[in-house]
Amino acid sequence: MEKPIRVAVFEDNYLLRDGYAQLINGMPGFTCTGAFDNASDIAMKINRSSPDVVLMDIEMPGITGIMATQLLKEQFPNIHIIIQTVFEDEDRIFQAIQAGANGYILKKTNPVKILEAITDVMNGGAPITPSIAAKTLQLFRKQSLSAPLQKQEQLNERQKEILECIVAGLSYKLIAEKLFVSIDTVRYHVKNIYTILHVNSRYELLAKKGRS
Repeated sequence: MEKPIRVAVFEDNYLLRDGYAQLINGMPGFTCTGAFDNASDIAMKINRSSPDVVLMDIEMPGITGIMATQLLKEQFPNIHIIIQTVFEDEDRIFQAIQAGANGYILKKTNPVKILEAITDVMNGGAPITPSIAAKTLQLFRKQSLSAPLQKQEQLNERQKEILECIVAGLSYKLIAEKLFVSIDTVRYHVKNIYTILHVNSRYELLAKKGRS
């Protein structure tokens, strides 16, 4: 029997937090190891709950979900983080991805889809919407024009093609058919796009620190 996916929830709304915990504990293959109303002392909370996946509210008092994501990825790089947000605020979601988030869900998401998202990130998935794909392409186009740091990674042509297909509204299935690859190959490239965003964000942060 496979071990259940261990999930910790960070959500300041009690009803939502309790609802997530009940949903996770109520389904075989999942267990909620902690439910917290803020991200203060987050390292202690993560050590205590020892999750595989964290559901992270993007907007919390004190330490925001974006700040908490960055802290977790520095100290616990193997934990998968899914950002929870009320609205699809592209700017903040993009910041969360750069901070290290592995995916995001809207709080109005169907409970079944929430569990699917948890399973998906555990299996290497990384959801991305047309608006975020467009921002990613824009970021790398700017970098190519502004002589980026030598160590920064760039998107390859296949990854750019996939992002352009996502911007056009194509599903992974249609992208796979158009580019004559498997759906798993599309997922693999999207996951690598996330990784490149994380790496570039770290280099930008180090560069800013170096200039200060």
